[in-house]
Amino acid sequence: MKAVTWHGKRDVRVEEVADPAIKEPTDAIIKITTTAICGSDLHLYEVLGPFMSQGDVLGHEPMGVVEEVGADVEHIRPGDRVVVPFNISCGHCHMCGMQLYAQCETTQVREHGMGAALFGYTKLYGQVPGGQAEYLRVPQAHFGPIKVPDGPADERFVYLSDVLPTSWQAVEYAEVPDGGSVTVFGLGPIGQMCARIARHRGYRVIAVDGVPERLEMARRHGIEVVDSRAADDVPDAVRGLTGGRGTDSVIDAVGMEAHGSPGAKLAQTITGFLPDAVAAPLMTQAGVDRLAALNQAIDTVRRCGVISVIGVYGGMTDPLPMLRLFDKGVTLRMGQAHVRRWIDDLMPLVTDDADPLAVMDLATHRLPLDEAPRGYEIFQKKRDGAIKVLLRP
Repeated sequence: MKAVTWHGKRDVRVEEVADPAIKEPTDAIIKITTTAICGSDLHLYEVLGPFMSQGDVLGHEPMGVVEEVGADVEHIRPGDRVVVPFNISCGHCHMCGMQLYAQCETTQVREHGMGAALFGYTKLYGQVPGGQAEYLRVPQAHFGPIKVPDGPADERFVYLSDVLPTSWQAVEYAEVPDGGSVTVFGLGPIGQMCARIARHRGYRVIAVDGVPERLEMARRHGIEVVDSRAADDVPDAVRGLTGGRGTDSVIDAVGMEAHGSPGAKLAQTITGFLPDAVAAPLMTQAGVDRLAALNQAIDTVRRCGVISVIGVYGGMTDPLPMLRLFDKGVTLRMGQAHVRRWIDDLMPLVTDDADPLAVMDLATHRLPLDEAPRGYEIFQKKRDGAIKVLLRP
């Protein structure tokens, strides 16, 4: 089969790889119909190479049709249309029993001290072949895959794999009070959906970005925006819109590769050129992130407000402004999305023909799988108006 494979920094290729096969009675094989490039995939493309191996199959936002199931898989069968959550969880362990599926104790990658395994996402998360491919082996398929109705376009459902539950959790974790306000930093796919979900739930939303196409997409969905290129001081600009106080909550949908933080950028760049045997332990013990967005979030949130961090961070020695956090009484919540936990909230919205979250207005590029390298390049470089790229095998 064809699959998108990693071969080094900014080097992804579409190659022939072995077809997946059932290995365990809880496996399923899915024929992929639509898959997506995630902002988190760009971390593999740019920063996290020391935890990758040449030929790793990428991708963790797939959907398709069930081809085959193992003997213990009963809730889906061949021919069913399904979305596959990006985290791999068993549904019956202690953590899954608390609906904390991203920390599943059956698939935790204990070798590296990490949470549940993820599709297509480094040795740290199990090195499980991903979904940017023609076919996907799904472990723990007795629980993971989500059945969706036949008929509507894939774009109505594919974001249930990651974008929508991740954004829903970010808004939940932000604990915005009734009638309250939230600032969203970053208007990539997750930030766009965070803003729309928060507005759908009745909150005032102010979104921050510096890319014209992203700002325009947010505006057409009724979101107030702050253009970071035009604002001398973004937190001060938000305070100016909120009576000098700041918003009740802030969502950081940017993460480790924020613009700014030149020292951390230099450290990331240098680490990227080191041999993997040297770079990997350096990143896990002394890695730093570019914290510009998080620092702005801390300045923007009102006193005793909540910051919800959904952008991916990977540093181990990141310097947080603890005095400012403590003095302001800020609450921080963060973590990988517990995908299955939020599906019951989201399914009525994506099956509603009125499309209340405008899921049909997120993808800017729809490419055949063979053009995945171009998709990665334009997404990473923010070219050609790229906000969300879908791939179709």
